Amino acid sequence: MSDLKVRTIRLEPMRVACVRAVSETPERDAWEKLRTWASSNGLLDDFEKHPVFGFNNPNPSPDRKVYGYEFWIRVDPCVESEGEIEIKEFTGGLYAVAKCKLQGDPSGSVVEVWRKLWDWVQASDKHRWRRTHELEQCQDPQAAEEDIVLDLYLPIEERAESPG
Repeated sequence: MSDLKVRTIRLEPMRVACVRAVSETPERDAWEKLRTWASSNGLLDDFEKHPVFGFNNPNPSPDRKVYGYEFWIRVDPCVESEGEIEIKEFTGGLYAVAKCKLQGDPSGSVVEVWRKLWDWVQASDKHRWRRTHELEQCQDPQAAEEDIVLDLYLPIEERAESPG
C-alpha cells in the first residue's frame, strides 16, 4: 500500500443541495441535473465555496446494471428545495482521503483505490471506519472525463484508547 497517500480531513457541517439518478449511467445523469441547476444559480464558479460531492445510492451490484448516484453541492442557508433539487444538512466529520484519477490512475481503478483506502483504515492503530456516507469529491466536475481527479473520502473516527 506504499503507493497510496492518505490524509485525514475533517469536513465541517454544511447545507447541501442534492440530486439523485437511478439508471445505467447515474453519475452522468445526476451530474447533468445538478449542473443545469447549479450553473443557473452561479454555484459552479467557485468549487472551494461550493464543493461537489457524490456517492452511490443505491450501490451497484453484479446482478443488475441499474444503480443510483447522488450528488451534493454546498449551498448558502437561504437556498431552498426546488423541483428535483432537495436540500439536506450534512453533519460533517473525520475522513481518510486518497486521490485518484477516474481513468488511467497508476494506483489502479477507482474501485481498487477505494479498496486500498479501506485496507489502510483497517490496518490503522489510530482510526476505524465510521458508518456513514463514503464520498467522492471531483476536483473539477466540469473537466473532461479523461482528466477527472477524485478525492475519495472514507468516514473514520478515532479509536478509543485501551485502558492500560
